[in-house]
Amino acid sequence: MVKKEYTYKHTTYACYRGYITQAIINNLIPLFFYIFHSTFDINYEQLAFLIIANFATQLIADIWATKYADRVGYRKCMVAAHGLSFIGFVLLGTLPLILSNAYTGLIISVIVYALGGGLLEVIVSPIIEALPNKNKEGSMSLLHSFYCWGQMSVVFISTFIIWIIGTDMWFILPLLWSLFPLYNMFKFLHVPILPLVEDGKGMNIKELFSSPSFYLFIILMICAGASELTMSQWSSFFAEKGLGLPKLLGDLLGPGLFALYMAIGRVLYGLWGNRIPIKKTLIISSLLCVITYLVTVFSPYPLLSLISCSLTGITVALMWPGTFSLSSAKFPRGGTLMFGILAICGDIGCSVGPWITGLISDHFTKNENILEAWPNMNLDIEQLAIRTGLLVAIIFPLMMLIGLLLARKNRRYT
Repeated sequence: MVKKEYTYKHTTYACYRGYITQAIINNLIPLFFYIFHSTFDINYEQLAFLIIANFATQLIADIWATKYADRVGYRKCMVAAHGLSFIGFVLLGTLPLILSNAYTGLIISVIVYALGGGLLEVIVSPIIEALPNKNKEGSMSLLHSFYCWGQMSVVFISTFIIWIIGTDMWFILPLLWSLFPLYNMFKFLHVPILPLVEDGKGMNIKELFSSPSFYLFIILMICAGASELTMSQWSSFFAEKGLGLPKLLGDLLGPGLFALYMAIGRVLYGLWGNRIPIKKTLIISSLLCVITYLVTVFSPYPLLSLISCSLTGITVALMWPGTFSLSSAKFPRGGTLMFGILAICGDIGCSVGPWITGLISDHFTKNENILEAWPNMNLDIEQLAIRTGLLVAIIFPLMMLIGLLLARKNRRYT
């Protein structure tokens, strides 16, 4: 039973905390990349595979939620999502230390909390979309801003704690962060939740895929996920290894500022988005994203590379929520099915982008010819390798820009 004292405001706040939980899931373990690399002798490709394991598992959860979430109910799915997140974080802080193979422990932990993350990203947006609100695009952007605030909190708080307790005590952090989803799990037992589409009135999968514009949204979501997560997941490592900064400074100025700029972009659009056309905003964002990737990769000045890396946050801020808003406006009866399919596509991008960067980087660390390909940069082979990996990933914001420009010429796609 829903308690009378709980209102839609409490539902909104619980959804905000849900996206903060999602931010912990996606951004905590990359902060440990350098620690795992040096402590457990885990190479670049294995580190990249942790990202793949996360988002591939989320993709599986997305597929399940797309088919069964309406049947099971949003409330049960959200409670399960937070419970799995809690268990996964506890395992992350224990399994690598007690298993003979630390990497196996990391993989198991990632899979468990990623199941929760997959449920979260499919269900949270429809819950907000279903609430009574006139400015739907602004509400969606504001919701997604809490992912950024969560990411920033994870980076700043975790970095500060590691600075105090030392890198050898890293395992304390997942245990502390596990308390957040545990708290929110109990909140979702009580807050009021509305269905997005009435039973029997939602679009089916054949209807969605018979529309050419839906294929555009699929491409946009893949590119949005890859553009955001590639720079976000590798920014800490890039700052430390690619620019030679100490861990504390690298985390604060890499993923920390990235999250701050992304949060600012989403909050601003959440407050004044009804004055700015989302289509035009996404085109400008994609173009600026291409530019920040290029500056990050090619700038011979470490400070400029770092600034550009962090500024990528504001360029990708509206890609994910903006695509959600465009698709929701185009398909008002899309329901959980539509959000689930788009979340799956976003997770594909989130997996493929960072993985390609890690794979390319790992390949070029073993190829000394890279020194000849990057003359006059005064960087070592590992620094050049990570820049090469990020250069390849520029294909994603570029594809998004091209797709939006082509769609603008053919109005029926959006």
